Formats: sequence, structure tokens, C-alpha cells
Amino acid sequence: MKIIIAIVIFSVIILFHELGHFLLAKANGIKVNEFCLGMGPTLFGITRGDTKYSLKLFPIGGACMMEGEDEESTSDRAFGKKSVWARLSVVVAGPLFNFLMAFLFALILIFNVGYDLPVLSGVQEGMPAEAAGMREGDVIVRMNRSRIHFFREIRAYTQFHPGEAVELIYERDGERHTTMITPAYDEESGAYLYGFLGSAQKTRGNIFQIIRYSAYEVKYWISLTLNSLKSLVTGRVSVNELSGPVGIVDMIGEGYERSIVEGWFSAFLQMLYMSVFLSANLGVMNLLPLPALDGGRILFMLVEVVRGRRVNPEKEGMVHFVGIMLLFALMIFVMFNDVRKLLL
Repeated sequence: MKIIIAIVIFSVIILFHELGHFLLAKANGIKVNEFCLGMGPTLFGITRGDTKYSLKLFPIGGACMMEGEDEESTSDRAFGKKSVWARLSVVVAGPLFNFLMAFLFALILIFNVGYDLPVLSGVQEGMPAEAAGMREGDVIVRMNRSRIHFFREIRAYTQFHPGEAVELIYERDGERHTTMITPAYDEESGAYLYGFLGSAQKTRGNIFQIIRYSAYEVKYWISLTLNSLKSLVTGRVSVNELSGPVGIVDMIGEGYERSIVEGWFSAFLQMLYMSVFLSANLGVMNLLPLPALDGGRILFMLVEVVRGRRVNPEKEGMVHFVGIMLLFALMIFVMFNDVRKLLL
């Protein structure tokens, strides 16, 4: 069951990404040869106008295949014949649609369950928060330069800045206060802690607050993804801790099994939560300036804007081809790592 659910989630997220490319391609007069769900041989297809809409054998992902995107074309409606700004809008639309999808799912989620405000339900005895004079009811506003909207952002900040002193701004009875706190290392948990205690209670706001906190939810996952990548690059996080499709399927399965005992609606909301994370994550990853990704294509177009002329398409194609090979190698490594972790 968890594999089926994972396939559905992956397919919807990738299809929505490709829908962004599709809609902007159509808006810019670019011919879309095929818009499909899945990969591999075609099971079913129907042509409307000059676009074939099809369902593929393997129901994972999807594609928006544009005329002249990866090959030479003499058509006036080819991707390569359009202005750099038209092409840029088409490529950027994919990741932006992922963020839009994450926002819409977050909207449904927060409407139903609310959001966790950074309000302290107390402080741990003998910990830095108590020494700083903080107490129940205090609202965390900012940690150094990071604005705090959810209580879980405190944990995330601690995770990515272990042991670092923080200038903390908090509200008490409508007034703002500033204090410096250095987390203490806790032997039992093996982590640095401030000693903040939070309530599991969710806050339900009006429609404007729901919309605002849905945007904060997407921002939270984008920030978490960027900080994770930064930790990977700086060596704070090992490559062995990366998770790919196998690990994500396992994570989705565990979430489903925990939530289904409370009913199908609870499981549905848990899958929405997973989808917000995965969609925002895919949006960020696709914007990375790496060959074969949307971000790599965007980088070449920005170079074109600066130079005033396009980079040789053959040379650009070779760079993207090498990028695809490296991405495949990384995927194989991550998949092997996922299987190894599951077997341990």
C-alpha cells in the first residue's frame, strides 16, 4: 500500500511541475509535442491540437516535451527560437508550480489542523532558558537573523547551529525583550538544548492568518532544504545520510501506518504534510544551478542575457548530458544507501 501511495504522491508532484512548463510554453506560443504522465512505453494517448496527451507504462513522474527543446528545429514555434525571457519563464514555471502546490496543500492542512505558534509552555529546570529568566507564555520572535513563526523552527535552528550562542528576541505581555542564550549539551539526547518546552496544541486562526501561515509553512520547508544542502556542502552532514526514492517511500509508509490507526482523514492529512515537504523540496532542488536541472538551464539563459547572445546549443547540450550522467550516478548511490539502511 505504501508503494502505491508513494507513486501517487510522486506522480502528482512531478505532473504539477511539468504543468508549469506546459502552461507557460503554451502561453509563449511554443509547440508542446507531448504532455504525459509516467515513463516508458505509451499505454494510451490522445491528440488535441498539436499536442499528444498520454499515459505511460511506469506511473512515475511525467514530462512536457517541447519542440526544439533538446534538438535543432526549424519551426517558428520551437523552444530555441523564442526570446530568452520567454524560455526563462517556461523553465522557471516548473519549480514555481511546485511552490504553488506546496502552498495549496499547506492551506488545506492548516485549515484542518492549525499551526504551532512559538509559545513556551515552560522551560526545563537548570537549562539556559531558565537561567535567562524565560518562562511559560513567552513568544519567541527571532533567533539571530531568523524570524520564528513555528515552534518547530526553534528545533531546526538548533539542529543547524549546534552549540552557537544566539541573540533571542521574545515577547512577554506585549513587550519585546532581547537576551543572549548559549545552548547546553545534553548527554542523554546527544544534542544541544536551550531548555524550551512547547505545547503540542495547534492554533486555528481566521482565513487571513491561515493564508499567511500556509506561506510560512512553505518558507519553512524551503529554508530546511537549503540549510540541509548547506550542511551537506560544509561536511556537517554526511553523504551517507542522503535519502532517495527508496528512503522516501519508507518514510511515507511509516507516516501512513502511524496515522491510519486514527482514521483515513488523519492519514490523508499526513500524506498532505509529506506532499508539502516533497513539493517544496523538489522546487528547491530543481532551482540549483546544476547541469540537467532547471536551475542549470536558467544559469545558461542568464549568461545569455549578460553576453547578449546564446551559448552554443551543442556545447550546452553536452554540459547537460554530463550532468544527467552524474545525477544518475548519484541516484544509484543514494538508492544503494537507502537499501543498506533499511537492511541494517
